[in-house]
Amino acid sequence: MADLSDLGLSEYEARVYRALLDTGPTTAKELSRASGVPMGRIYDVLASIETHSLIRSQSASRPKKYVAVEPETALSRLLEDRRRELEARADQYEEVVEELVSELDASEPANERFWTAAVGAEETIDLLEERLAAAEESVVVVAAVLSAQFDTASVGNRVTERLGAAVDRGVDVSLLMHPDLVTELPNTVNERYVNTLLPHDRVSTRTSDAVERTFTVIDGVETCIEVPHPLDSTQLFAMIDVKDPSFAGEITREFEPRWEGAERLDLG
Repeated sequence: MADLSDLGLSEYEARVYRALLDTGPTTAKELSRASGVPMGRIYDVLASIETHSLIRSQSASRPKKYVAVEPETALSRLLEDRRRELEARADQYEEVVEELVSELDASEPANERFWTAAVGAEETIDLLEERLAAAEESVVVVAAVLSAQFDTASVGNRVTERLGAAVDRGVDVSLLMHPDLVTELPNTVNERYVNTLLPHDRVSTRTSDAVERTFTVIDGVETCIEVPHPLDSTQLFAMIDVKDPSFAGEITREFEPRWEGAERLDLG
């Protein structure tokens, strides 16, 4: 069950506030008796919840009296306090991440081969987004068709957003798509492309009928390759991520003449 402690109050603070709702205006001594909070603690507790603007006091009376703020107002104030705390904590976490990004530098042998795979549509997109986020110099995307498993609008927007972030980091992006894929893209994806990628000089987009497979080459050393289902080519089975400069180089050499022979595309 929900409790005032969920909004940041201690047990004593919650008991005092609830007791005040029952007693109406009362003194600290009477409130100690009504709430069960020891007299030695009651003034500290009252001062604490008064800083949250949950009670009001009548200083002119002797002895001093206290009254509870209406529950709806009190809860709204507690909620705002918690929101401010969470925002401050989020800012602290962001600062920690910024510090750790520069501190945690994973060193990998440049020529060491490594590969991994993701099976399933959602896992495939997660892997692709992860690798796009790691790009530092260049991204080459060759796209034939989208799998029937994908929500075209959702996937298109997610990938475009990642490419936009890469461009903002100074990454050069080349997109080579099959003309049929261009016509399949929803307006929302086209609009995001126009607003996010098109304004950048680092982005080039072309189309070619010679595009038969979907793959992505990152920084000239890493290749993400979509693997269709062996029994249904319209369904995606997995994505293989291969970190191998020589293999990526072979892919790039095959890609370059197709890129040169492709038609420029401007969705704007």
